[in-house]
Amino acid sequence: MRPDTPADHTTEAERLLRTAAQYPEDQEPLVLQAAAHLELAGDRARASTLYDDLLAAPESTVDNPHLIKALKAANLWEYGHEAEARAIIEGIRAAGPLDAAPWQVAAETLEAHDELESAHDFFSTALTLLLAPGEEVPYATQSLLTGRHRVRRLLALPHDTWDELAGALNTAPVPLDELHDPKRLWSLGSSDPAELKAEITRLRAELGTYRTALSRPFPVAVLHWPEQELRELLTAYPELTEEYVDRATHLSRLEASLRDLHAAGTPNLGIVTGTVPSYEAFAASEATSPTTPALLPQYATTLAARGRATPWPPSRTAACWCGSGEAYGGCHGGG
Repeated sequence: MRPDTPADHTTEAERLLRTAAQYPEDQEPLVLQAAAHLELAGDRARASTLYDDLLAAPESTVDNPHLIKALKAANLWEYGHEAEARAIIEGIRAAGPLDAAPWQVAAETLEAHDELESAHDFFSTALTLLLAPGEEVPYATQSLLTGRHRVRRLLALPHDTWDELAGALNTAPVPLDELHDPKRLWSLGSSDPAELKAEITRLRAELGTYRTALSRPFPVAVLHWPEQELRELLTAYPELTEEYVDRATHLSRLEASLRDLHAAGTPNLGIVTGTVPSYEAFAASEATSPTTPALLPQYATTLAARGRATPWPPSRTAACWCGSGEAYGGCHGGG
């Protein structure tokens, strides 16, 4: 059961913090979840302390510093520290992170406080930086297009190319123009049954979208073994040779699996990187032999749930996920 009361959220935050202490390699995503629960419990000052603790760690140990800063800014603004929140948000803009999440959190924070022009500028800046012309829109970037479309409707701006793209990517049964119609609030006070029925339909569409996102909070991930790790894995557990054969076969199968999932319409795909010690520890926690092939996808899912997934596909000019050092378009993305 999901936490429902402030006390429930505080209890869940404490549980997550205990888990983070047990598994320091997964501390960052667990502490971020704990901070979110503390915010929901109304303990925003303590949540800010958790964000500060993460940011105070050595830079090399922090995976998503800009996301942590964006979450901290959103939290600070909610309990009266607007000036500090604005400064953090401007710092994110100046840094230009190549990850959609901090941009989205910062832009939605501005939007939530009626800073629509600034929110629009933030969404647009992010998309200019992250979205290459002619390339497929990564799953994480789609929410930036949707957010920008929503803000532009509130600003009564005409559609542009990105708005058309956002509409084309929308999977809800109701068009984005209807979902983001600024006049929707009027229909809530209407006595016209047709208007109320249409609003119920739109709300159901939004709820369906949120439920889909909640049902897959982390990527559908495929397991990648770096060359040295794969060699150690197959040396220790030759029974898994049939699963991987050799390095080249492993890489080609991994890319093929992702493309098949993508072709089948599976969103939010990613790659997680395995290590032999981590896999052995996971097998021990599951009381299962590491030679069990069915354990491998479970291990991949667990790594993804811990925030260890890298979104797929990368842009064609980004480094390939295989570690070759080549651009994805000239490596595994060239097929």
